[in-house]
Amino acid sequence: MGFAVEAETYLLDLEKSIELAKSKSYSMMRLEQDLKIAEYNLKAATSRFKTHIDLNFVTPQYTETVRQYEDSTGISFYPIKQMNYQGNISVNQPLPTDGYFYARSGLSNYDDYFRDLRSTNLNARLGFVQPLHAFYGYNTIRSSFKQAELAYERSQKQLKREELNLIYNVSNAFYNLLSVQKSTEFASMDLERQTEAQTISKNKYEAGLIREVDALQMEVDLAEAQNNYELALVNQGAAMNMFKEILGIELSDSVVLMSELKYDVVIVDSDLAVRLALENRLEIREQEIQIELNKLNLKQQRAAGMVRADLTAYYEKVGVSEQHVKTAFTESLKGSGKDFLNRPQNFGVGLNISIPLLDWGENRALVNAAKSRLKQNELQKTEVQRSIEREVRNLVADLNSSLKRLQLLEKNVVVAEKSFEITRQRYSDGDIDSQALALERNRLNNAYNSHLRSYISYQLMLAELMRKTFFDFQRNKLVE
Repeated sequence: MGFAVEAETYLLDLEKSIELAKSKSYSMMRLEQDLKIAEYNLKAATSRFKTHIDLNFVTPQYTETVRQYEDSTGISFYPIKQMNYQGNISVNQPLPTDGYFYARSGLSNYDDYFRDLRSTNLNARLGFVQPLHAFYGYNTIRSSFKQAELAYERSQKQLKREELNLIYNVSNAFYNLLSVQKSTEFASMDLERQTEAQTISKNKYEAGLIREVDALQMEVDLAEAQNNYELALVNQGAAMNMFKEILGIELSDSVVLMSELKYDVVIVDSDLAVRLALENRLEIREQEIQIELNKLNLKQQRAAGMVRADLTAYYEKVGVSEQHVKTAFTESLKGSGKDFLNRPQNFGVGLNISIPLLDWGENRALVNAAKSRLKQNELQKTEVQRSIEREVRNLVADLNSSLKRLQLLEKNVVVAEKSFEITRQRYSDGDIDSQALALERNRLNNAYNSHLRSYISYQLMLAELMRKTFFDFQRNKLVE
């Protein structure tokens, strides 16, 4: 049996709505996990520079089979019946030069039951491997670390961009809901005004002061105002549900918006906005990251066609003991230890060289393809910069124009309210007919709605400019 979740009530302004969406938005939580993945990959790449130690065991392994042996006399088969157990430890220290030092030590024991022979082997080796082409070609370990760093930075940038997108989307939904709520308030006020006008009209008709058609028109206008109010309530419910979905809260929760149609006068210089956008926009840095990755790819591809060489060296001590299979393991171990001390050391030094002689231009073609991809990204970066400058300049021009329009419409609302009060009084006094009153009422409604649309447009442009420049012009500070 399920339990109903208790509904919550949220008192929200724009800032609280944004913070709530940041904590509950699925898109933000998903991108935070992407950032963690990149962070772990960066940690793994850093760990590749550190010492690695491995311990391996072969617990008693019994083998009984027949194996094949072939030499100049022909093919023969021989039986195998043996017990094997061994253990070894290896220490590997990577070098920034793409080489590594290593130390390995192990003990192995074989009991051969057909020959009644126990073989014990004790060994220790110190070694060094250095790819010489890492100095003039491609350094794998450094390049892997650089790629992990760039991937982590890109994930950080994507998270920040998504956060700004979320701020804009929440702002858009917030002001859309506010707009619908204000429209509902306007419809309610219009219904009240029309109800009052219809009452006056009815009294005047009953007193014989107006024609029946004027009274009937007032009833029609009242019915229209009632329908507009009911439709506004439906729109408000739909906008509320959309707002809750964007915030990531339950549809059963209650939301109360705390906002007035107030605004800050913000004058934005287009040159400053463009400079901030070019400095902060993530798209540019992402293009730069891609250029760096392409340079690494180009370097790797060039190295594939170069002479490759590896320098290797090792020093080794080995001790071997062969005893009867029934000999105690400790005695066999002592024998291998004694042999380990007395036997001369093993060592080796080598230089391995690989020279590509003929590939029919395959690697050169791949190098040229990598160069073209690099050039393509450089051109794309320039295109992104120009696109950013164009859209920011257009946005600033629209913002400044929107501010002037908002200030004008704000005055227009004051004039329309005064004009309607005068017209309503003149209708009550009988100086004008119902048609003139309806025209003035429509003018007032249009003034309210025009001012509301202009206010919402201005606020959204400010949010959009912040998203495009990473700068909050209302607070005059960079977005952290």
